[in-house]
Amino acid sequence: MRQVIQNRIDSVGLESAWSNSTTRRQFLYRAGLLGIAAPLGLAGCKTFGKSKSKPGVVRLAYGEAAVCQAPVALAAATGIFAKHGIEVQLVNFSAPDELLQSMSTGKADAGIGMIMSWLKPMEQGFDVQLVMGTHGGCTRMVGSKKAGVTDLRHLKGKTIAVSDVSGSARNTFSILLTENGIDPNKDVEWKTFPATLLGMAVEKNIAQVIAASDPVLYLIQKKSNGDLVEILSNLTPPWNDRVCCVLGVSGRFLRERRSEVRALAASLIEAADTTMNYPAATAAAFAPHTTASVADITTMLQSETHCCHPTGKGLKHQVVVFTEELQKVGVMKASTIPDKFAEQVVSDLLA
Repeated sequence: MRQVIQNRIDSVGLESAWSNSTTRRQFLYRAGLLGIAAPLGLAGCKTFGKSKSKPGVVRLAYGEAAVCQAPVALAAATGIFAKHGIEVQLVNFSAPDELLQSMSTGKADAGIGMIMSWLKPMEQGFDVQLVMGTHGGCTRMVGSKKAGVTDLRHLKGKTIAVSDVSGSARNTFSILLTENGIDPNKDVEWKTFPATLLGMAVEKNIAQVIAASDPVLYLIQKKSNGDLVEILSNLTPPWNDRVCCVLGVSGRFLRERRSEVRALAASLIEAADTTMNYPAATAAAFAPHTTASVADITTMLQSETHCCHPTGKGLKHQVVVFTEELQKVGVMKASTIPDKFAEQVVSDLLA
């Protein structure tokens, strides 16, 4: 199987690096956010049972169908994990609660998911440490031209379709709407639909806006014949230099097998950098997991910031900011101290 995928990757070729402006942005981003922090104390939360993984094996929960996690497919298909001395067993999940369940029941040692899905459970005592960001830019909001919704000015009084009324898309855009003077609880209405029916909800004018992640939203937008236009994304300022997904590790697994976690993080950073420079190669590795074409997957990957994978001090800073924003919209407790919380839930692998 690996050779088949490798042949597909070879057939599309390794593309040249992104433009000079993107390279400069990557350099400035890393210079500003990547840092080395002092060793962190671990939160006094509930711990999982002892890992059932054999030495050198890490069970990683990830969203197999999520295009933003295509670097994981690349790492598995091309031997990047093995290069760093670990065997990674992939555990698929299709919803954030399945990610948390796989971690809490000991089915997975680590997982990649949206930071908005991690923070509230961690505030409540979920024993997970965040060790790195993986990318930014996989969640977007689109509006219908037919319904007269083409920018933020048209959102008031409209209905936004989401697949989970308390999920990361709702939390993400509640914050961004607030930043733009729109009350997410009074000025708009949120309605839940199965992911497969989000497009139909707009077609029937039950909703006029969709908030979701790719490839689901990309494919819905492509089928709309130009009706659906992007209004916001989780790269909209002031979020343009932030991560949306992060690697979380069982607190106990990290304490007992730190070297393997370091190897996992190094593997994912290499896969992310490869994706940034050669998105079509990653698209070819990911293609078996979706109905989207390699060309469409490539386009989606290029819209994301796979150069964005902060650790240590940089990741703690982002957790602080996200926590402050989630407090403003009532998701996280006002009594939580953002700086202290970040110190508890982010572990610096370089320390």
